[in-house]
Amino acid sequence: MSFLDLFEKSASSFPEKIALEDRNGSISFGDLSRAVKAFAQKLSTQGISKGQRVAILLGNSIHYVISYLGIMKAGAAAVPLNTDNTKKNIRYILDSCRPRVLVTNKRFAKKYALRAIKDISLIFTDEVSAERPSKSGPFSEPDFRELACIIYTSGTTGRPKGVMLSHGNIASNTKSIISYLRLSSEDSIVSVLPFFYSYGSSILHTHLAAGARIYIEDNFIYPNKVLEKMSHEEVTGFAGVPSTFAMLLHRSNFSDMNWSHLRYVTQAGGPMPPAVTRQLKEVLPDTDIFIMYGQTEATARLSYLRPELLFEKEGSVGKAIPGVELRVVKKNGDEVAPGETGEIVARGGNIMLGYWGQPEETAKVLKDGWLYTGDLATVDEEGFIYIKSRKSELIKSGAHRISPKEIEEVISEFDNVAEVAVVGLPDRILGERIAAFVVSQNGHRINEKGLLRHCRKNLASFKVPHRIILVDALPKTSSGKIKKFLLREKLDEDLQEMHFK
Repeated sequence: MSFLDLFEKSASSFPEKIALEDRNGSISFGDLSRAVKAFAQKLSTQGISKGQRVAILLGNSIHYVISYLGIMKAGAAAVPLNTDNTKKNIRYILDSCRPRVLVTNKRFAKKYALRAIKDISLIFTDEVSAERPSKSGPFSEPDFRELACIIYTSGTTGRPKGVMLSHGNIASNTKSIISYLRLSSEDSIVSVLPFFYSYGSSILHTHLAAGARIYIEDNFIYPNKVLEKMSHEEVTGFAGVPSTFAMLLHRSNFSDMNWSHLRYVTQAGGPMPPAVTRQLKEVLPDTDIFIMYGQTEATARLSYLRPELLFEKEGSVGKAIPGVELRVVKKNGDEVAPGETGEIVARGGNIMLGYWGQPEETAKVLKDGWLYTGDLATVDEEGFIYIKSRKSELIKSGAHRISPKEIEEVISEFDNVAEVAVVGLPDRILGERIAAFVVSQNGHRINEKGLLRHCRKNLASFKVPHRIILVDALPKTSSGKIKKFLLREKLDEDLQEMHFK
């Protein structure tokens, strides 16, 4: 079974029901299905066939969804591109996967000089019809093992890698998420996460497969407008990364509004400090809050914490989602005992085929059917997983190996702290010293000396930051992940004057 089968079942069951709404209009499940087939037919007439790649450079919109599903319907692999990227990175990805066609609009074509790229045909969004299309020819259903899409990682630590996901990968993860979130055709969501990002694409997959409605908001710069939409439409769900909720709690009207219609909220895309989780629950006392963990290499999701355990298992990412097996192992492959630290490994129908054109990198993370995530964690006596850090983020200071996450959680507890990112900076004696970049709530003053006293009280001495650096904002990917490598790269002599916009 493929994700397309799940979508077509919804289209057959709810042909007149609205599937998607964006700022330009809406489209029913039936019309969406017909538009997808028509676009697939257009690609076929341009010579696109199984195994070829078609890239998409569009913001979240109905046109994006038609293009994405139409590419897969034609038997090709969709390659969603980050719309907030550098020309260099766009060229790198296009050179890497060699798409025959790129679906975009005139604004992005000009911004990234796409017309000058040889051997790639451009299709503009005015050629991607969202109206009732004419009849299209029959299409062979994709095999679950065939390549459905290539999602390039966000590049928070360096050059992106192309994660190859099969039709079976997407279908497996989609069904699992629908199961534990109990999604149905009665649900609806305002989606603010980009569809080119694995978390955003999982929202698209699950809601289309469940027959639920998606209100597309492709701009979170003005969060109160998004909140007004959520309130007016009485949506049942919302999804965000930690920075999404930090913004809602500290820079919007979220805390003053009525959310009795909100059935559930999901959080993934990095660890959310327990202090933020507690604040969120205060605003949403009757809403189920799902703390989740995953990777692009696992299609989207690997684990979740049941809402009723939010405080009993505070800081945990829970246990494996249905259909996935998770272990935390030491270097020799043995499972860790409770309290010991090891690497999370996973296997299941959602694990990627590999990295596009990078067999050596693939071999480093796919071993004997298991995905080695690079995430370090412990387990408790009941098997609940607690992530400590990514291997690549560990700070090596003197003889110590320090997890930034623990320091970030302590700093987040301090008065007026909205967001924090902890990184290691080069030091000739220690190897690395600890720097904490801190954003205040609504511009309130942060007492730096008081914050350092708070750290000394709650952290081992070798974990106390050497520098507290106040910034207006943290540099992020368009999906909301903090670009810690930019925090290291952009340091200058006068650190206190740093401003990330």
